[in-house]
Amino acid sequence: MRIDRLLCLCITLLPALPALAGLDIQNWSTSQGARVYFVENHELPMLDISVDFDAGSARDRREKSGLASLTRQVMTMGAGHFDERDISEKMADVGANLGGRLDADRAGFQVRTLSGKAERGQAADLLAAILSAPRFDAGILEREKARVIAGLQESATRPEYIGGKAFQAAIYGDHPYALNEGGEVETVAKLGRDDLVAFHRAYYRAHNLAIAMMGDISRAEAEALAEKLAAGLPPGAAPAPIAPVKVAEHGEPQVIPHPATQSHLFMGLPGLQREDADYFPLYVGNYVLGGGGFDSRLTKTIRDKKGLAYSVYSYFTPMREMGPYQIGLQTRREATHDAVESARAEVEKFLKEGPSEAELTQAKNNLVGGFPMRIDSNRKILEYLAVIGFYRLPLNWLDTYTARVEAVSRDDILRAFRARIRPAAMSTVIVGGQIEGQDK
Repeated sequence: MRIDRLLCLCITLLPALPALAGLDIQNWSTSQGARVYFVENHELPMLDISVDFDAGSARDRREKSGLASLTRQVMTMGAGHFDERDISEKMADVGANLGGRLDADRAGFQVRTLSGKAERGQAADLLAAILSAPRFDAGILEREKARVIAGLQESATRPEYIGGKAFQAAIYGDHPYALNEGGEVETVAKLGRDDLVAFHRAYYRAHNLAIAMMGDISRAEAEALAEKLAAGLPPGAAPAPIAPVKVAEHGEPQVIPHPATQSHLFMGLPGLQREDADYFPLYVGNYVLGGGGFDSRLTKTIRDKKGLAYSVYSYFTPMREMGPYQIGLQTRREATHDAVESARAEVEKFLKEGPSEAELTQAKNNLVGGFPMRIDSNRKILEYLAVIGFYRLPLNWLDTYTARVEAVSRDDILRAFRARIRPAAMSTVIVGGQIEGQDK
């Protein structure tokens, strides 16, 4: 059987894992200083690897916005003695998949491979070269810049992109979190090979690396693999922390003209750090307010009672510094004002009274009951493992999840929401429609 077919079969047959009480996360550092988080699991002959650097878009400078993203992209397109085709073909030869991610905090890569010595060895060799010896070939760089610029130009016509970008700028101002992850047409066009080389040298260091591994290898094999991945990286110190986020005293409404048939609403403010002590009260409380789908207050009021929107939601995005709290919806252009005022009124009502006991019980039951589905595969567990490693969360974070959800009280939610969600500080961005009182 071909290796790629075997890998697909393994993925298809991957069993649901039991509730992970006492998940054994092993943690150590490589000789170069990279942090490693490993869970051994021999259910299937597979290995998942995730590597993350503190090299996200918040490390860009405004005049070089898009550098972090472009650097991460081009790293996979030629490294060491492997050219772009070599990397693609050699990953495919052993049935391995290579992926990546970038957000404001993290730049990373993921590899899924069969766990046999030959297969994982070849996949690890390729990943190690990508991390430590990217070529940044000039021709490939120019091709990717053109592709990124075309994507940015196309995105700039879409109301959801326009609004999301304006919302980030509105709530973060001059903070690096305001920068667009993909950059701007003007800044990407000016990036050169020297910029990518310098960015890689500054941020792709062993002390700035968190490695997460989940699968069918032993601790000794995991240690050897982690050493291989970090070996070519300079040890160097991790970069200095980015500045804390300052929340503005007053948020301003902003209307952006667009011919879309519906208005797109973005409302919120910076609200939650990843390691915040109030993570669970805010998480459970938001389920009641806007994160629980058809169970949420925003949906029941704005969709069910008033018919102003088909879908309305709210969520926290926890980040190293204060990530956004955002309310979003789409509505008829003529209903824009009513939708904005209804969303704001629901927030104010929630801050005044909090959830009812029935709402709180339902939220807890749904969050606890749905948790096994969020950790029912190696890949899903790896994502949590990567977050625990990158943000240095407690190793028992998954084990204590349900208990911490169940421990949240109404008073906890009221205290946490009142401390972070101030309606006067919330910025509102409308793409397409008008807020009452604004000039047409």
